[in-house]
Amino acid sequence: MSETRLRDDIARLAKSLFDRGLTFGSTGNISVRLEDGWLMTPTGSSMGDLDPAAISKLDARGNHVSGDKPTKEAFLHNAMYDCRPRAGAIVHLHSTHSVAVSCLCGIDHANVLPPLTAYYAMRVGTLPLVPYYPPGDVDLAKAVREMASDHHAVLLANHGPVVAGKSLRDAVYATEELEETARLFLMLQGYQTRPLTAAQVAELAERFPVEC
Repeated sequence: MSETRLRDDIARLAKSLFDRGLTFGSTGNISVRLEDGWLMTPTGSSMGDLDPAAISKLDARGNHVSGDKPTKEAFLHNAMYDCRPRAGAIVHLHSTHSVAVSCLCGIDHANVLPPLTAYYAMRVGTLPLVPYYPPGDVDLAKAVREMASDHHAVLLANHGPVVAGKSLRDAVYATEELEETARLFLMLQGYQTRPLTAAQVAELAERFPVEC
C-alpha cells in the first residue's frame, strides 16, 4: 500500500475512533510501520482532525524526517515494534472503559480482563497490566518491552491500552474489541459471569492465531 494511502487510512480511522468517543481531546496516537521507518500521529494533535500530509514520518532509526513532530508517546510504539517484528501498526488510546478497568483494585495483573466473548479471545487474548509510570517516563517503555514479546496488547495502569496488529485495521479492530470488553466487564460487576473456559480459549487460539 502506498504511503499516501496509509496516511489517508490513519486519518480516516483516527476520526472514526474520535467520533465514536473512543478517544477525545488530543489524546491517543496511531503508528504504521513502513519499509524505511514509521508514520505516527503528531504530538498535540486531535485524532478527530488529522491532516494526512502533516502526519509524522520517522526513519528506521527513529529520526524525525518530515511532517509535524511525532507523538510524545512514540517510545511506547518503538518498544512494541522492537519486540514484535511482524507488527504493522499500533494503536494507543485513553479510552474510557479500558482506563476505568486499569484503575480498579483487585484485578489480575497478569490478565486483566476475562474472556467474555470469542472475539475478545481471538483479537486480544491475554491482557497484562503494566504498572503505573508518569507520562513520558522512560521506565514505562522498559516495562512495556518486558511484556511485548509475549503479548500484542497491554494495558497501562491509570492510562490506557497499547495494541499492535498485523495491519492498521487489525490494530484498530483489536483496540475496539478491548474497549467493548472493558465496558462489558464493568457492566457485569456484581453479577455472576460465565467467561469462556480455558479449553474454549485454547481452541480459538489454535484456530485463529494472532499474526503480529
